[in-house]
Amino acid sequence: MTEIRRVLRALAATAAALSVATAAAPVARAAPEPEAPEEFVALRSVDPTIIQEMRYPTAHTFMGEPVDGYREPVCILTRPAARALHTAQTRLLRRGYTLKVYDCYRPQRAVDHFVRWAKDPDDRVMEGEFYPRVDKSRLFEDGYIAEKSGHSRGSTVDLTVVRLPTRPYLPGEPLAPCYAPESDRFPDSSVDMGTGYDCFDTLSHTDDPRIQGVRRANRQFLKRTLTGAGFVNLAEEWWHYTFAPELFPDTYFDFPVARRSVAGH
Repeated sequence: MTEIRRVLRALAATAAALSVATAAAPVARAAPEPEAPEEFVALRSVDPTIIQEMRYPTAHTFMGEPVDGYREPVCILTRPAARALHTAQTRLLRRGYTLKVYDCYRPQRAVDHFVRWAKDPDDRVMEGEFYPRVDKSRLFEDGYIAEKSGHSRGSTVDLTVVRLPTRPYLPGEPLAPCYAPESDRFPDSSVDMGTGYDCFDTLSHTDDPRIQGVRRANRQFLKRTLTGAGFVNLAEEWWHYTFAPELFPDTYFDFPVARRSVAGH
């Protein structure tokens, strides 16, 4: 019995020592998130009428999953870019149209997520909609994926023109090629631009000669409207516009897409 008491006392002493050591040990804390500069704002605070169908916090992306860094479906832009969108929206509303944004500021961690996905040849969940005619092994070579994005500088936006109401994507819906006729591809209520958003196909080039008639006119309508407000189109993507001059032409930010990132701005 004496031996048992001795063992119990030793165990108790050890436990007490461990407790003291644990209490004295510094508490591990997560590194603070990068902060958005004061020049960034939520688009809704500048123009609440612009429709926001932010795709990357959802599973309706070319990867089939939410993108890293997108905490909430909120469009964040530099203040000059947001004000320029407001100017364009005001002109469109007079003509019975409205803008709809798909993506705005994009953190670098999201771009890194794209790169990791592009390097995985076996992940082809959304191939049927977003890249049915492009082999995934060519995404870097063909320029669809890159290690840096102008979106991370804060003055670039992906958008379209729509008629109300919009229709959300329901996870698990059958996929249709993004270049299919409007009646067959995902019905997101935008005017017919000839392809869907984020379509990895040369038909997405703004002035592709195969896009004619109403679809070409719709692209030019969007382009004239945005150009008139100070934006420049990326020729390879009819939906991609950058406000110029950029406030941060050489800085790629990595703060998360969340309301708290621009709270009080």
